[in-house]
Amino acid sequence: MNMYHLLEDQISPVYQATALILFILFAAGFVIKRTLAASDGGVIPDEGLSIRNAFEILIEAMADQGRAIIGEDYRSYFPLVGTIFFFILIGNVMGLVPGLGEPATGNVNAAAAWAIISFTAYNYVGVKQHGWSYINHFMGPAFWQPTIGGKTYHVRVLMPIFLPLEVLLHGARVITLTVRLVANMFADHAVVAVWIGIVPVVVPALFMGLGLFVAFLQAFVFALLTMIYIGLALDEAH
Repeated sequence: MNMYHLLEDQISPVYQATALILFILFAAGFVIKRTLAASDGGVIPDEGLSIRNAFEILIEAMADQGRAIIGEDYRSYFPLVGTIFFFILIGNVMGLVPGLGEPATGNVNAAAAWAIISFTAYNYVGVKQHGWSYINHFMGPAFWQPTIGGKTYHVRVLMPIFLPLEVLLHGARVITLTVRLVANMFADHAVVAVWIGIVPVVVPALFMGLGLFVAFLQAFVFALLTMIYIGLALDEAH
């Protein structure tokens, strides 16, 4: 059974899966907002291990990564990185739920959309930070930096080689982000589905546990790479 097939003639399954993820994200955001608006402001942690405490630990760990990679201004970019992480995480986990069918993150269109968003965001950050001098990131190292009239010039003699190569490599990031996510999730869900068909009890549970780990890992890697690309775009070209 595939829940998305019920409306397949009217709405594409990937749109249905994406809408379901967005609904979960918005619902979670609403609940969190209500919690923060409570009398104690949501500052008192839950006792013991709870979903809230687990997510707070997770977000704090990601914030530490953002601070280390991007710098103290990481908060400006954390909403984007966090949205990417939680969208992919929820999508990946939904793919492990029997009856839901292919997750949005297992569809090349959805994965490519997030890859393009990541690509556009970090290049926008680079242009905003450095202006037109951001192009220097694509021109290779400066072997000679003479100062003439109080102004320093960066002579990049390898620019004809580096420029087309760097443009190609940066464009390839969209492909690698997309393929990494789609391929890993397809393989993971295929293995779980095969074992459910062969041995319906016990053994599939082991692979579903592994699937949860893969779901988290792929979401974290996608978000981590986005942070790395933003950090590199913010750095001065040398």
